[in-house]
Amino acid sequence: MAIRLPGIPHIKRSLRRSLSNKENSVVPRGHIAVYVGESQKKRFVIPLSYLNHPSFQDLLNQAEEEFGFSHPMGGLTIPCDEDTFVDLTDRLISL
Repeated sequence: MAIRLPGIPHIKRSLRRSLSNKENSVVPRGHIAVYVGESQKKRFVIPLSYLNHPSFQDLLNQAEEEFGFSHPMGGLTIPCDEDTFVDLTDRLISL
């Protein structure tokens, strides 16, 4: 008997990390590309609904304090390490 994890397919659809750093990568409707990391930035594509969650709002406030409204990567840049970001998005998926 196999163990089935119901959240895994949803995680794969909800949180997509781009395999390339191309700026012209397609972002699906209802999603936004964000760049995460402190030194080396990695691109993630997340659902827009995450932006309304209080924990995500804290990250956005940190981004505003650090970068203002000028984001060096051309997209929304979030100044936290990748593991923290993935942990947060995992918690948001489970809600």
